[in-house]
Amino acid sequence: MEENQEQPIRVRTPRGKEILAIVEATLGANKLKIRCQDDKYRIGRIPGKMKKRIWIKEGDAVIIEPWDIQGDKFANVIWKYTPAQSEWLRRKGILVL
Repeated sequence: MEENQEQPIRVRTPRGKEILAIVEATLGANKLKIRCQDDKYRIGRIPGKMKKRIWIKEGDAVIIEPWDIQGDKFANVIWKYTPAQSEWLRRKGILVL
């Protein structure tokens, strides 16, 4: 293979009720202020299984799933993108924030 040729990147995309979002601020106690792609701001919660394994900071691209009750205000964080993956999403026009 040539060195200039890029390797294909596999990127997880939102499915069903999931929405792409950008982390605006960390609020402490595993909570985040998130700007979603549907032009709403939500409070995101990092579930326990992700809390110790993944560090999420301001500016990170994430996938969220709004709650069934009060879904316009609260959501769970499902996935965090790496910087290379989020750049790929922006280039392809999928992440527009």
